Amino acid sequence: QVLPVESGGGLVQSGGSLRVSCATSGRTFGRYGMGWFRQAPGKEREFVAAIPWSGYTTYYADSVKGRFTISRDNAKNTVYLQMNSLKPEDTAVYYCAAHNSGSYYSPLSYLYWGQGTQVTVSS
Repeated sequence: QVLPVESGGGLVQSGGSLRVSCATSGRTFGRYGMGWFRQAPGKEREFVAAIPWSGYTTYYADSVKGRFTISRDNAKNTVYLQMNSLKPEDTAVYYCAAHNSGSYYSPLSYLYWGQGTQVTVSS
């Protein structure tokens, strides 16, 4: 069982940077692809980034490509999302999740979800 716990969210000004973390428990963490999703009030949860269990490849939404970087440290059972050049449109609750099967881009493909961490980007 993977038990994700997000942290590192907060308030940042436009153009600033923030790194959110997702610590997980479970001895099989390294075998799970992990993804970051975000959800703003009244909106659907949307894909942000994903990294397969191997960590050799990454996937990004077009909206964050070039600004965000997903990484994982299997020794620490932790996945990170480094967010640079933040924009107000990035404001959302950010969730990490463990991939099950199917498209990395779809939230339906993920099995375990964290509780989320709030990221607010001011103008």
